[in-house]
Amino acid sequence: MPRASAPVRKCRVDLHIHTALSPCAELEMLPDLIVMKAAAEGLDLIAICDHNSAENTAACIEAARGTPVRVLAGIECESREGVHVLGLFDGAESAGALQGFLWERLPDEANRPEFFGAQMVVSAQGEFVRYNERLLATGADASVEELIAKIRSLGGLALPAHVDKTYAGLLGVLGLVPEGVRLEGVEISGRADARDVRERFPQIAKLPFLRASDAHRLSEIGQAHTRVWLEHRTVGELKLALSGLDGRHLEDN
Repeated sequence: MPRASAPVRKCRVDLHIHTALSPCAELEMLPDLIVMKAAAEGLDLIAICDHNSAENTAACIEAARGTPVRVLAGIECESREGVHVLGLFDGAESAGALQGFLWERLPDEANRPEFFGAQMVVSAQGEFVRYNERLLATGADASVEELIAKIRSLGGLALPAHVDKTYAGLLGVLGLVPEGVRLEGVEISGRADARDVRERFPQIAKLPFLRASDAHRLSEIGQAHTRVWLEHRTVGELKLALSGLDGRHLEDN
């Protein structure tokens, strides 16, 4: 285990949580309730990652002020191939820039709430603001490589989501890591056996694994998480931990 050259502490992190903006999430997934549940589960750091939108990230960051929980702004992007990629940022502004990139490339189609579910933009206190009427549960006209490059250009951390899954997982969809794509780590789903994932997918066997809940309801928050040694709860520190630098590191999954 690497020795710390700076003061670090063990943090419980869950970096894939949806809000009521995601059509597949329950309406109970409101900023104040999410933060309250995260605190009750002893989480130190969470990330809000709705489908192709960051509209509720600022509200969640606001809801966490004065609490033990730090919130990162994120998006669960979907590529044209149907691969899901998490983009994680320290602030809502950068996540909003990624949202703009995606929305320019999403099909001009309306959401069908009776089929996909409602897409609610809310305040930090969980008050209804408006519905997002465009279809978010679809792929943008951008490749996996383009999504990862865009996230990095905005200073974010790009993680292929739930890579162990056949649906929407990088290797389940493409069968390989695209040539020239350098990955800092990948997300595995909560119930995945890390050893089995490494055996099934030797291409990513040596990469760090971050386990997350992909929570769509309050009861799921924190049920899968990763222990990470950090000095500060930031994207930059997560990048150091994924590289095992300066005492930052992940607990083996």
